[in-house]
Amino acid sequence: MTVDPISFESRPELKRPVLVLAFAGWSDAGTSATTAVRYLTEQLLATKFASIDPEEFYDFSVQRPQVRLTEGTQRQIHWPSYDFYYGAGLGAEHDFIFGVGAEPHLRWKAFSEAMLRVVRECNTEVVVTLGAYLDEVLYTRPVPLTGFATDEKLMKELDLLPSRYQGPTGMVGVLGDAFRRSGITHMSLWAALPHYLSASPNPRGALALILRLSQWLGLRVDTGPLERSAAEFQNKVNEAVNSDANLSAFIRELKKREFEQ
Repeated sequence: MTVDPISFESRPELKRPVLVLAFAGWSDAGTSATTAVRYLTEQLLATKFASIDPEEFYDFSVQRPQVRLTEGTQRQIHWPSYDFYYGAGLGAEHDFIFGVGAEPHLRWKAFSEAMLRVVRECNTEVVVTLGAYLDEVLYTRPVPLTGFATDEKLMKELDLLPSRYQGPTGMVGVLGDAFRRSGITHMSLWAALPHYLSASPNPRGALALILRLSQWLGLRVDTGPLERSAAEFQNKVNEAVNSDANLSAFIRELKKREFEQ
């Protein structure tokens, strides 16, 4: 007997929904993408309504379940999962669905089929995937954003530099191909973070993704707490750079190369 990997707790009626997805792991440098989606779900009081069962898609020896104490003494297991939340009436033209969880380890094609089912059953109008990657960028500059889309009009609306990346891909890339093949409108938005800073999470990346997404979709969200976190992060980075002669020299060289281009 085949077990349905998708569990719906409710079936909300949504108006021209936009689905925003992020995956922890390979495509989530500085946890920027997942931080952005989790921040949106919290700020917009989105409600969980569905999840993808982890049993067939996750290697629990790679991402282990967590034991937590409830009521001080009872031990409860929390399994990795991919969860969906909805926010109705958040925008003038669209409702929103947010999907967030770990990138699956196994059966990516089957996971993609499950995601396509969610898209179709929710009558999703547009899918947006968020990601972040490490690059040779200056931490003192605004976070660069790149992306790709099934529709050139979306790229122009977002004023994005098109991604020229070729090479190994993750779940975001696999889903992008699945959406394209299925005729589903899809846009992917990526933040570039400094490869020479290992600090995580990086709230500057999350803030850049949210600001661009909110501007495009007309989402009204209080970014104040995230802006404060980003400012505190920047101050700590400044202190770290000023106290590290080798890192300071590398950044000066990076600025010089940028100026010469």
